[in-house]
Amino acid sequence: MPPEVPQPSRKIIHVDMDAFYASVEQRDDPSLRGRPVVVAWRGARSVVCAASYEARKYGVRSAMPALRAERLCPDAVFVPPDFIRYKAASRQIREIMLAHTDLVEPLSLDEAYLDVTEAKSGLPSATAVAEAIRARIREETALTASAGVAPNKFLAKIASDWNKPDGLFVLRPRQVETFLTPLPVGRIPGVGKVMQGKLEALGIATVGDLRALSLEELQRRFGSFGAALHRRARGIDERPVEPDQPVQSVSSEDTFAEDLPLDALEPAIRQLADKTWQASRKTGRVARTVVLKLKTAQFRILTRSLTPDAPPDSAQALATIALALRAKVAMPAGTRYRLVGVGLSGFREPEEVASQADLFAAD
Repeated sequence: MPPEVPQPSRKIIHVDMDAFYASVEQRDDPSLRGRPVVVAWRGARSVVCAASYEARKYGVRSAMPALRAERLCPDAVFVPPDFIRYKAASRQIREIMLAHTDLVEPLSLDEAYLDVTEAKSGLPSATAVAEAIRARIREETALTASAGVAPNKFLAKIASDWNKPDGLFVLRPRQVETFLTPLPVGRIPGVGKVMQGKLEALGIATVGDLRALSLEELQRRFGSFGAALHRRARGIDERPVEPDQPVQSVSSEDTFAEDLPLDALEPAIRQLADKTWQASRKTGRVARTVVLKLKTAQFRILTRSLTPDAPPDSAQALATIALALRAKVAMPAGTRYRLVGVGLSGFREPEEVASQADLFAAD
């Protein structure tokens, strides 16, 4: 059965910088080159922002506690993050991409999708564009990037990880089914350890195994995510590259110097609500949903959310809703928390929110 790739196929590149923050540090400080570098503030509550490939050999990974990284790699050099320099390098890289296409969708400072179906640089193929971008990044920033070229975003993201670091992998439409069939299901974005365990309990270890299940069966077991799994197993992803995506969420969070009980979190929640509110004002849009995030001392993450009838209209209103969400956390009384976050999501244009309010207003 031939791969079900949408026709006509797009030409998508996923560019992913190699150990970006750590690589910037090694570039700017020659004494760090070839050494295991961990970008993180030191301290009991700190987490790893990035790790060089030398540090990754010891099992150090982003988002792990810095203390654990230090245990895994005692010789690691810890460097505090400098986001001003990382953002400057990211802007350089973005300009290089924009020389080839206006359809650049940033995912973060260090990765982006590009639609080069009609590249404005005039190069003959998507592969040539990817090679040119990687070469210019190396020449102008002294950093390396890996890239994946494929018919859609899902496949391009998998491909960019295939020959890391400093690699290029091209996946053509006719190769999709053969490429996907033996892959572990854990390589599908969104399939974490929990979902992987559920699939393995059904005897599904590879994408080929997943492809054997019907759409109806996957939807019955996993709802809307089952439909996404059905598409991904066949290499289907019709999402366009969206260069100017509006803000979808804004949040602020804080990790405490020591674990706190739930009833001691109010000052932090109010402070974070104010910070999140100020950030949301810069978007020019209106958020409908309030989110409270908590992380326990055992690193269990809890989230509570509420979409009120009327969007919060001040930092105080946001804090009030976040505190109400705190009251809905039903954990044992002795539970301690290491982190709290307050977020806003479900952003809409002001006129859209106003029209909805008019629609439901009383005559």
